[in-house]
Amino acid sequence: MPNFCAAPNCTRKSTQSDLAFFRFPRDPNRCQKWVENCRRYDLEDKTPDQLNKHYRLCAQHFEDSMICRSSPYRTVLRENAIPTIFDLTSHLGNPGRRRKRIKELSEEEIRTLKERKLDAVIPLQENHQTNNNDVEIQIEIEDSEESAAMTDEERYNKDYIKSLFEIVLLMGKQNVSLEGRNFKDQNGVYSQDNFQALLEYRINSGDEVLRKKFEMLAVNQEYCSRFQQEQILDVCDRCIREEVMRDVRNSQFFSIIVEDAVDLAGEEHMPIFIRHIDDANNLHEVFVGFLPCEEDAEIMGMNFLTTITEKWKLNMEYCRGQSYITSSRLSSKMKIVASRLLQKCPQATYTLCSSCALNIWLAKSIPVTGISVVLGTLEDIYLFFGKSSTLEIELDNTITSLFMDNVEKGNELKEILRSEWISRHDTFEIIVTLLPSIVLCLDRVACENSFRWNTRVTSQAFLLSSALTDFDFVVTIVILKNALSFTRAFGKNLQGLTSDVFSAANSLTAVLHTLNEVMENIEVYHEFWFEEATNLAVKMDIPVKLPGRLNRMQHVNLQSDLTSENFYKEALSIPTIQHIIQGLKDVFSEQHLKALKCLSLVPSVMGQLKFSTSEEHNTNLYKYDLPSPETLSAELHCWRVKWKHRGKDVELPSNIFESLHLQDIKFFPNVYALLKVLCILPVFKVENEKYESGRKRLKFYLESTPVEQRSSQLALVNISYDSKYDLDVMVDTYMKMVENDGKFESMSPRSEIVDEV
Repeated sequence: MPNFCAAPNCTRKSTQSDLAFFRFPRDPNRCQKWVENCRRYDLEDKTPDQLNKHYRLCAQHFEDSMICRSSPYRTVLRENAIPTIFDLTSHLGNPGRRRKRIKELSEEEIRTLKERKLDAVIPLQENHQTNNNDVEIQIEIEDSEESAAMTDEERYNKDYIKSLFEIVLLMGKQNVSLEGRNFKDQNGVYSQDNFQALLEYRINSGDEVLRKKFEMLAVNQEYCSRFQQEQILDVCDRCIREEVMRDVRNSQFFSIIVEDAVDLAGEEHMPIFIRHIDDANNLHEVFVGFLPCEEDAEIMGMNFLTTITEKWKLNMEYCRGQSYITSSRLSSKMKIVASRLLQKCPQATYTLCSSCALNIWLAKSIPVTGISVVLGTLEDIYLFFGKSSTLEIELDNTITSLFMDNVEKGNELKEILRSEWISRHDTFEIIVTLLPSIVLCLDRVACENSFRWNTRVTSQAFLLSSALTDFDFVVTIVILKNALSFTRAFGKNLQGLTSDVFSAANSLTAVLHTLNEVMENIEVYHEFWFEEATNLAVKMDIPVKLPGRLNRMQHVNLQSDLTSENFYKEALSIPTIQHIIQGLKDVFSEQHLKALKCLSLVPSVMGQLKFSTSEEHNTNLYKYDLPSPETLSAELHCWRVKWKHRGKDVELPSNIFESLHLQDIKFFPNVYALLKVLCILPVFKVENEKYESGRKRLKFYLESTPVEQRSSQLALVNISYDSKYDLDVMVDTYMKMVENDGKFESMSPRSEIVDEV
């Protein structure tokens, strides 16, 4: 839809003009000044949020000094911009032209406006009386322009800094480390790192600015110090993130997703993603940076909030969802972080994330050491066979030989292994079925004498085979398979169609009831599970025994008559069921279930329920996010009637996103607002994959970058390689930062500001 200018007597709209259109600011003081200058009394009773969402002013109403036009991609207002150019009198001669409610001007105000116009016209009519004054004014203008313009030295320095930024950004986009070899030889001459080498290549290719800058440097000096490189990288990181965050802030509502910790140059950091919806109602999931891991959960929670609110400038009042996909080592800490965030922002609903299957999330959250080891081993197996097509073929051949009596099942398993089987709802069922095939294949690779595999592959195959043929591994995957079978269908529905998600929200009680029955009869269930694990171990010639670490400790503090069955019941089966029950209760709070039940707003779910739904009780969760909550009941009735009495050839929208893209959705403003808030919750999947590319790019960055070369800033530059940043803004930011730090000394071609390493 086009944007119309809200200024009185202005008829411009975005489809008929190349002018930029600006939202009213959310800051109450600035917003009030905008409204006062517009002199539209119908805007005075609206909140800053309503004005920001629904009203715009075109660039024609701002002084040129208020507009920053340095970016080739967008026109941006300065932070203190106030509109001052308005036509407040032309409608007086045309009484019919009153579409916008203009506050009437007093006689004094009309006289002031006329005097301003006369002040601009009279000097032109009396040029012969003001020649001397004109000369003086011209001299003053030239002097001011000369003072405002940069000196040659300043312009040179800016071009030099811009060249450095271009190199850093190129290296970030191409995932080239700034480091590399960087040492002095016995003569004191540097062996260049990647950044210095690319800098010299650019100099040799004809960059005169860089050549003049560095031609007089001694051979024992770097072209650009490590400290300066870090400063440039930090500015790139901040400016690129600000472009992303500007879109998030314009969307108003957002959700936060935190993923499991990754190793960045020896330090653990957790990737953070933000979900928001744009003006075209497309859901985006963008990578915004990393959060350092802390030992203390309270400190981590405080740093988390500080980073988001103070460093990234997000208003947590608009956060509507939070999700955490972490290992058992961090899950307890992140539960504390989530609870602290809920205390500060009660509407930030704690949910699952659509990118992680429920059973995998539950397994990761169980604080049992054996389960964490099993999950790590499964990840190693997935990576081992996934890195080589030859190994995949070897595993296919092994499966074919072991499933000769059931070819269809064998082919199905081979297809599953070509997908991301480690993230499925039935991962543990798959690994139990395929365990003999995988072990046999690993043994063949480890014992191969034909030199098809190098030493690294054979040694890794031997280690993996040893891990898989430990009875502790076998019994753990069998118990996980059986314990999580009760949540498999429930979790699959959560990642299914919208109608399936709605059904899942209403079936949680039954799932918890079943798990509580299992807990009450755990002796019987564990007996069957342990028997299955024992049979599988016997089939694979794996001895049934206690874990080796316990055998070594038995003479210290274990009972001599302790059996393997009793040990695994107490150490594995009971805590697994207990934590599954508690995990479901934690993540499926009443608030979360109410949000899921709001899916009855989707027409296909309405049809499934025979249009006899009552959404108003559940939508109270978001009543303060609605533009007109007092009309919600009547609007919901009209919404149901619209779809109940639709034409025969009209199909019901099947999900939130189809509903948001209906042509007449804005005739139902409350429904529209509810659907926009719902769709950003992490539990719902992003329909268009191109809007969640950040997750795949992060995964590729981590897989292709050695741990010691990983950098949080370079990762953001690499993952956001297609973001529209302004290079001039980056350079200006850097120069101001260095000036404020007192480190931006003389930057002339002969100055030497670099450090000697």
